[in-house]
Amino acid sequence: MGKRKREHELQNHLTNGSGVHVAKKPSSRTKSPPFQQTISKPEAIKGNVHDANKLLSPVVLQVVTGTYDKVLHGFSATISDLHENKKDSAPVKFADTFMFKAHDSSIRCLAISPPTHHSEKVILASGGSDQVINLYSLSTASFPLSSAQGLSKPSLTGNEIRENARNKEVGSLQYHAGAINTLVFPTRSKLLSAADDNTIGVTRTRDWTVLSTIKAPVPKAPGRPSGDTAPNGVGPAGVNGLAIHPSMKLMLSVGKGEKCMRLWNLVTGKKAGVLNFERDLLERIGETKHSSGEGRNVAWNASGDEFAISFERGCVVYGIDSKVKGYIFPSPRTKLHHLAYMSSSSGTEQSRILLTLSTEDGRILLYSRTSRDDNGEDASQVPSPNRRIEPCAQLGESAAGLSGRIKDFEIVSLPEYKCHCIVAGSSDGAIRFWSVNDSQLDAASSDPSQEQADNINSRGKDTDQGLSVPHIGRLLGTHEGGHRITCLKAFRMSISPVNVSNGSTPV
Repeated sequence: MGKRKREHELQNHLTNGSGVHVAKKPSSRTKSPPFQQTISKPEAIKGNVHDANKLLSPVVLQVVTGTYDKVLHGFSATISDLHENKKDSAPVKFADTFMFKAHDSSIRCLAISPPTHHSEKVILASGGSDQVINLYSLSTASFPLSSAQGLSKPSLTGNEIRENARNKEVGSLQYHAGAINTLVFPTRSKLLSAADDNTIGVTRTRDWTVLSTIKAPVPKAPGRPSGDTAPNGVGPAGVNGLAIHPSMKLMLSVGKGEKCMRLWNLVTGKKAGVLNFERDLLERIGETKHSSGEGRNVAWNASGDEFAISFERGCVVYGIDSKVKGYIFPSPRTKLHHLAYMSSSSGTEQSRILLTLSTEDGRILLYSRTSRDDNGEDASQVPSPNRRIEPCAQLGESAAGLSGRIKDFEIVSLPEYKCHCIVAGSSDGAIRFWSVNDSQLDAASSDPSQEQADNINSRGKDTDQGLSVPHIGRLLGTHEGGHRITCLKAFRMSISPVNVSNGSTPV
């Protein structure tokens, strides 16, 4: 008994580092469990770690590209730092998720259904020149970085491969008699498709039944076009692009061989009106008498009070009343490929709305659509067909080492980071990721260069030389796909826990 008491006093002496007498600990019968005394400290640490991970959590994007080589390529991009600018860091890590031959000819367009909170998958639709629409089911849950080693597979090219068993093919639709030009998911329950047979199909995604077919008039062929491969007496025909109004009640479409835009009533499925392109306006945007004068693409803004129509070398901005607000003619002269509206997610009084265009010479031009005049009114809402809209910022160009044309791009909004990630696909097979902060967008859209451009237009001088356009954004990384890209889609994935033992995600 005395020996045990001396050992206990010696242990207290070594633990406290002094000879101060310490009260005896409770006996083993009344002793609390060892983890009960350390509950509060781990909880506090866990909360801090959780908050830190929430602030520094990586962003995972799923990117899908369609190519001239009939290949549908999907890969994931994990962006680790959106705010830091370290030259020796690799902010983006890529991993191939799927790659297979989807069509018998080149892929022309892609569409992804809007994600929902109750579902962990989206629908991918691809359309090609073979008149077929293929459907796929893609998982929105990504593999966490901690289990990347267990999910990686060997590759001959050296690229990391992380296959998800939940990505699978659903089927195909074959009801068009021409090449598929445009695919749009206005909602998760409907799919709209436009083809060279001058028809727009409306399909229900629940059972993939064609609900209705909207037929556009076939344009009259004045003669055999120069360099066209159509038979004698037959001109180009087909729907180039379409855009759905945010109210889901109206639709705009532009077609081949037509110098006009068509307005459709989606409630009745009938034509609501036709807007012809005036000759003077076509000449301002570079459409001469030897050009087709047809619209290539059309897009609505988020509020639905403005839309833009792109041509081969220019773009025209219209109001909801179908009156011209201005025209866009890039300088130096180049072809346009894709257009889309974007808005900043900053907490200012009014978010900045910008129109983005991709060009043949490897640029993405940004045009401000919410500029204020001296009276505090929105100057962009004033109809002015003679007003030339100048860009407020740009991404890319030869200064950044880019020279190939940008066929398509996707804008992914990241509100918690107050920035946007722009994914751009070029014809040389490179997919580049750009980060643009809202502060840069606000500063660029309020740049005084637009006021200078308005003064030049009011004096009637030639502005083909253009103005000095500032470069914004940061190039995060580049993924070499190895195929000629024709179309591109991207969406943000959610990080889901993975069972590392079998390398699968929970269903």
